[in-house]
Amino acid sequence: MPPQMRLSAITLDCPDPPALAAFYQQATGLEPHPRSHAEFAGLSRQDGLLIGFQRVEDHRPPSWPDQTVPQQLHLCFDVDDLDEAEARLVALGAGKPDHQPHEEKWRVLTDPAGHPFCLVLRG
Repeated sequence: MPPQMRLSAITLDCPDPPALAAFYQQATGLEPHPRSHAEFAGLSRQDGLLIGFQRVEDHRPPSWPDQTVPQQLHLCFDVDDLDEAEARLVALGAGKPDHQPHEEKWRVLTDPAGHPFCLVLRG
């Protein structure tokens, strides 16, 4: 039997880890990791999953939807109301690209460091 693997962390490169962690904390309600600092900040979920944010000099944000700078990964968050979630996150500092492939089912937003993420209509 192959070894069991459990996802323990997702880490995003960015220019300002504490600022990006604050955005995602306000967006998700996750708790700040107690050992966060200027070079690496994290948010923890009760089951142990960590979303980390690491400082990268000369960070180039993804250029979604074109692939001049590929997105490489993105996060998806289930929500009950797309319009309400979008408005709240834009007020927190998220951006909304013009290209929205299936706006009635999901919304593509970008975090303050330029990483695309999706809001997906629950159900």
